[in-house]
Amino acid sequence: MKKKIFFSLLVALAVVFAGWKFFKKENKGEEKKYMPEKAAFGEIKEFVDTTGQIEPLNRVEILPPSSGRIEKIFIEEGSNVKSGDVLALMSSQDRVAILDSARAMGDKEYEYWKEAYKPIKIIAPISGRIILRNIVEGQTVGASTVLFAMSDSLIAVASVDESDIGKVKNRQKAEIKLDAYPDKAVKGEVFQILDEGKNSSNVIIYKVKIRPYIVPEFFKSQMTANIKIEVSSGRKALLVPSSAIVYSPEGNTYIITGFDSKKNPVKKEVKTGAEYEGKTEIMSGLEPSDPVYIEVKNYKPQARKDNNSSPFMPKRPTGQAREAIRKAR
Repeated sequence: MKKKIFFSLLVALAVVFAGWKFFKKENKGEEKKYMPEKAAFGEIKEFVDTTGQIEPLNRVEILPPSSGRIEKIFIEEGSNVKSGDVLALMSSQDRVAILDSARAMGDKEYEYWKEAYKPIKIIAPISGRIILRNIVEGQTVGASTVLFAMSDSLIAVASVDESDIGKVKNRQKAEIKLDAYPDKAVKGEVFQILDEGKNSSNVIIYKVKIRPYIVPEFFKSQMTANIKIEVSSGRKALLVPSSAIVYSPEGNTYIITGFDSKKNPVKKEVKTGAEYEGKTEIMSGLEPSDPVYIEVKNYKPQARKDNNSSPFMPKRPTGQAREAIRKAR
């Protein structure tokens, strides 16, 4: 029993020693290096990032002139139509009653009344796209039934909170990306900012309407969109690489500007502004002549004689340890 315990202790010690030795080597392999950079003036753009959805600019619902039955439909959802186009034919209640009676009297009688009593034409009131078809042929509808819904044009409506709404102006450029098509960016511009806000989770939200320069075919009403509004462009600013910014646990921002006698980095507190294309604006705390250093972690891989070995697996004991195990047995 004692021999087994002794052997188990030796194996455990071998595992711990191997792991400690491995991590010690790994820590030695990691060296802190710093790459020098320069703060420089450049142009920066600022954006308001928000979400929204695709909506009709003007949504028109088409209702029947009276109750009746849908006889024929000529268009489908997504169709583009012109004002005055015939969308469908329907029979009034009187025509339905006459045709149903005539059908029982024979085909000749039915065809006569079908031509003598013309159906009602459902006409497109505006030019645009059919975004809703709410009926099928043969369906009985009432006077309040929505047959079709039309849009003259599809736009993006962004939800901007009150902390950013002051930056948004008409004619500012915008980029629209749909969740359904994240790789397809659609360009447009702001054309209307609604005055009335709405409270959403204790945040006041304002609606901003954006008109695409070209409305793509894949735009559909109520699609979710990610929207970037360009609120500033061509502004001069002092910029450093964003990777040069160091954050303290308290949330303060620093730049490494040099090293002391013990080669420890010297940090200088700065105030940051906008971030654009991997660069961060420095609003105060840094001059263009100040040096900037970026920490670069360099990991050195450790060469192993046995590629299949693992530092956590017990190695074959050698020397005195092997002799002690032999005697214990």
